[in-house]
Amino acid sequence: MAELTTLARPYAKAAFEVAAYADSLQTWSSMLKQLTNVVSNERVSELLSSPSLTAEQQAKIVTDLCGDEINAQLQNFVTVLAENKRLALLPEIVGLFDILKAEQEQTVDVEISTAFVLTDETEEKLAQAIKVKLNRDVKIHSQIDKHLIGGMIIRAGDLVIDDSVRGKLHKLAEAMGS
Repeated sequence: MAELTTLARPYAKAAFEVAAYADSLQTWSSMLKQLTNVVSNERVSELLSSPSLTAEQQAKIVTDLCGDEINAQLQNFVTVLAENKRLALLPEIVGLFDILKAEQEQTVDVEISTAFVLTDETEEKLAQAIKVKLNRDVKIHSQIDKHLIGGMIIRAGDLVIDDSVRGKLHKLAEAMGS
């Protein structure tokens, strides 16, 4: 996984710099995700892995499948990826691009897993508290986790706050075992 990240990083940075210069980060993010969907398709992936295809043919297949969904700059990006045999790295490139985009926009996506549905008021209070702690705008994505007895697990980038009953019981068991 680290090797894929290392290979994808220069492409993600290049795409980010072009998108930031053109003030079109969101557009590029959407187009890159569209590209990833196309390249990740099982049939397309099989076709692109054929050794009989040239880089030019691979790029043409991908850009034709995307149609008007991607602009000329991104078509050139696809060509560069194909020439360097890096089309398979698109999912990793998109992930790194989104990290750079979030850093630029000073935002963070926060995943909250709870045992029960959160009220809008509770979600807003959590968003405000996390915003103050991380000094970033927060986009909350909440989900129900039927495995939780109560409480919640909050994930914001590398930060994980486990305030679930299961997490507390696990910590108690560890403390009693030592």
